[in-house]
Amino acid sequence: MTLDPAHGADDALLQRLDLGGDGFRVGIKDSLDIAGYPTGMGSAAFARAPPATQHAAVVQSLLDAGCRIVGKTRMHELAYGVTGVNRYSGTPRNRRYPERIPGGSSSGSAAAVAGRQVDFAIGTDTGGSIRIPATCCGVYGLKPTYGRVSREGVHPAESSLDCVGPFARSIRMLEHAMSLIDTSFRVAALPSTPRLGMVNVVADSGVVAAVRALLSKSALPVLPITLPSFEEAFAAGLSLLSAENWRAFGHLADTPAMGADVRARLLAAREVSEEAVAAAEVCRTRFRAEVDAALERVDALVLPTLPDIPPTLDATLDARAALRLTALVRPFNLSGHPAISIPLETHAHLPAGLQIVGLRGADAALCALAHRLVDHRELS
Repeated sequence: MTLDPAHGADDALLQRLDLGGDGFRVGIKDSLDIAGYPTGMGSAAFARAPPATQHAAVVQSLLDAGCRIVGKTRMHELAYGVTGVNRYSGTPRNRRYPERIPGGSSSGSAAAVAGRQVDFAIGTDTGGSIRIPATCCGVYGLKPTYGRVSREGVHPAESSLDCVGPFARSIRMLEHAMSLIDTSFRVAALPSTPRLGMVNVVADSGVVAAVRALLSKSALPVLPITLPSFEEAFAAGLSLLSAENWRAFGHLADTPAMGADVRARLLAAREVSEEAVAAAEVCRTRFRAEVDAALERVDALVLPTLPDIPPTLDATLDARAALRLTALVRPFNLSGHPAISIPLETHAHLPAGLQIVGLRGADAALCALAHRLVDHRELS
C-alpha cells in the first residue's frame, strides 16, 4: 500500500491511495474505515485517531470486486454540515462551478467525480449529504433505501437516518457502483410509460424552470402530489439527527480546533429533548405512510433537490441559509425512501437538481426511471 499527500488544499482527495485491483477508480469518504489508515472525519478531534483495523464492509466489497481505491475524499467536519467548507482539512474545489460551495457533507466525493479523478465515489447521506453535493458539483448521486447498503465500519456507528451511496457522472455508472456495494442490486429494465408525481414545494423560480424543462422533454405524465407532513418531516429529521449526533460526538464539543459551525450545531443538539425525539418518531411513521400512499398512485415522486441555487463560497457564513438547502432532501432520510439527484442547470448556467424518489427497496427501478428521464446522457 502506498500513501502520498494530496497536492493542494482544494484537491478533492484528502489522501491518495493505491489499493486493490485495476478496475474502476473509486474515492472513499473519510467517514468510512480503510484498514491501516485513520478515519479522520475531517476533524481535528480525530487528528490522533489510530489506524482502522479492518475495512468498512463497502470498502471490502469494492476491493473484492477488483476496484482500485485511489483516495480518501474530503468532507464537512464530522459529516455535520451542508456547505463542504472545512478550514481544518481543506475545502475541495467545485470544478464545474468554482465560485460555489461543493456541498456537504460528502463534498470531496462529489468533487472527485466532477473532476474526473475517479470513476465513481462513495459518500454518506444523513440529511442530504449525497444529494446536496451532487447538485452543487453537477453530478448524479443516489441515497439508497435506508438499511440497504451496509454501514459496518461507517462513522458514526449508529444512525437511524444515514445511508451509504454512490456518486457518478452517469446513471449507468451509478448502477455499476450499486451492484458492487450491494450484491442484491440488479439493473432493472427501463419503464415504458411511468407516471410521475410532482411534490408541491416552494423553490427558486430558476430551479423550478430547470426541473419543469426536463420533465417536459420527457413527455411523461406528471400528477400533482401533496405530502401533508412534509415540513414537519424536515423538522423531525433535524431533531433526530441532532440527538444522534450529540450522542456520537457530544464529548468532542470542547476540541479547540473544531470548526465554529460544527461546535455551534453540536452545542445546540444537546438541547433536543426526549419528548422532541419521541414526537419525531411519530412523525416518521406518519410521513413514511404518506409517501408510501403517494407512490401507490405514481411510479416516482419528483421535486427539486435544492430549493435555491447553491450559495457562493463567500456566503457560507449564513448558517440559516445553509440549513435551508436541506429542506427538500431531509424528509426522505426520515422516511427511508431511495432518492436520486439528477444534475441540471438553470438558464443562467447555475447548478440545480431534480430529485426523484421511489418505493423503499425499489432502488433499481428508481435508477431505471432516472435512465428514462435523462436518455442515457453522460456528463462531460
